[in-house]
Amino acid sequence: MKRYLLPLFFLLLVITSLFIGVQSIPLTDIFNLSETQKLVLWSTRIPRTVSLVIAGATASVCGLIMQHLTQNKFVSPTTAGTADSARLGILIAMIFFPNSSSIMRSFVAFIFAFIGTMVFVQLINRLPQKSNVMVPLIGMMFGNIIGSIVTFFAYQLEIIQNMSSWLQGNFSTITRNGYELIYLSVPLLIIASLYAYQFTLAGMGKDIATSVGMNYTMIQMGGLIIVSLASSVLLVTVGNLPFLGIVIPNLVSLYAGDQMKKTLWPTALCGSLFLIGCDILSRTIIPPYEVPVSLIVGIIGSLAFIGLLVRGTKSHA
Repeated sequence: MKRYLLPLFFLLLVITSLFIGVQSIPLTDIFNLSETQKLVLWSTRIPRTVSLVIAGATASVCGLIMQHLTQNKFVSPTTAGTADSARLGILIAMIFFPNSSSIMRSFVAFIFAFIGTMVFVQLINRLPQKSNVMVPLIGMMFGNIIGSIVTFFAYQLEIIQNMSSWLQGNFSTITRNGYELIYLSVPLLIIASLYAYQFTLAGMGKDIATSVGMNYTMIQMGGLIIVSLASSVLLVTVGNLPFLGIVIPNLVSLYAGDQMKKTLWPTALCGSLFLIGCDILSRTIIPPYEVPVSLIVGIIGSLAFIGLLVRGTKSHA
């Protein structure tokens, strides 16, 4: 594939995302917009598109880091219990700090996400045989247990509807002065790119990484902190985006290999492309209404996930 095609396709989708919606804003009138059109463009369309770009890139790169740290292609924050642990943290924050800010909720969610991810890593380290299928299954079971606990207490406290609607991946509620927390993900992506070589070495196993003088434990801890913090920020800002962190890194690695220094930014770009495409689809299926983008991502992502599982099983048969 020509290198310029992806950036060109990305630019086309960004422009489409800015000018599609219930309020008509023709591209040809961009220099002659009414006050209402200017308000819609600056207050909702631009914040929404920026959130889509950052969220897609962050979720994909988090999956890429997790796959290197666990040496398994089917692990991501949504299949390692990270997202469900962050949900537990948000529930705790809502119970004990009901008037807390988004930053405070993100911090509590980060603490729980980091602890949950560490528990998952310890679980898979104790597996006698780490098959490609068994590791993500353990992670999904672990996440479902935590999710059940969250649902039980949310139901008992009568906040189940509030949590479900709030944590559902949906960009229709993104507006100016309500999404800026997601910018915290940008420096995390830059830090991840600076340590991409070390994450690649960590993906070769503890023995190889240690033999070349790398502090394996420190790199693993640093990667888990980046993933936990970024996942918490995404969950608080835009909600849950299932399977994005699995599908995109796997598709990119099919064409670009497993050297993370080469695949990190293409993975981020493809993640943004995929999420913007799903969001445009969610806005055009039943106009003038729209469905949550997590529904579209979940359907396409789950089908792709099954396809990757079948392909991975055949390649190891």
